[in-house]
This record gives sequence, structure tokens and C-alpha cells, in this order.
Amino acid sequence: MQVKRKVRVGVGVVTLVVLLGGCSQPLSTREKGTLLGGGIGAASGAIIGSAVGHPGAGAAIGGAMGALSGGLIGDQFQGQERRTAYQQGQINRQSRELRRQRRDIERLKRQSTGDGEY
Repeated sequence: MQVKRKVRVGVGVVTLVVLLGGCSQPLSTREKGTLLGGGIGAASGAIIGSAVGHPGAGAAIGGAMGALSGGLIGDQFQGQERRTAYQQGQINRQSRELRRQRRDIERLKRQSTGDGEY
């Protein structure tokens, strides 16, 4: 009887993770962290809870704590991704500006030596 209950809880956790995973595509980094943390927390909580005879309560508590932790970690990663994307955009803009300035310098050099068109 205990084994059947553990199996049901495990199947329920996996089903919940799969259903939540299909809700919002594509998932943001924060959402991925929340989902992963919740799944790991629920599974760990169920295992620990089964040791004391309450796998459902353990899964619920572990899932909530895992989702919270995963969400916070995912949020930090998402912020880092945004900062990196912003910095890359700045680098790209500066590279374009440098190329434009080099073209202008070459054009001015040609004009000053009399090779350029007026």
C-alpha cells in the first residue's frame, strides 16, 4: 500500500511538471528556474516525506520551496542575460560607428591627395 502511494505521488509530480511546462512556450529563464526548482523540490520533498509517512505533504512543501528558490535563481540569470544582450548591442553599435569613421577618414585622405572626387 505504501509503495502504491509513493508511485502515485511521483506520477502526480511528474504530471504536474509536464503540464506546467506546456503552459507558456517559450519559457523565460525565470520560468525555467521556477519549474526546475519546483520539480526537484517536490521530488526531494516526497522522498523525505515518505521517510516520515507523509510523502504528499513533503512533496507540497518541497515543491513550494524549490519553486521559490528556482524562481529567484532564474531571475538572477535572466537579469544577467539582459545585461549581456544590452552590452552586446552597445558593442555592435560602436563597431558600426568605428567602421563609418574609418571610411570617412579614408575618403578624406583620398580627397586631400587629389585622388578623390569632388
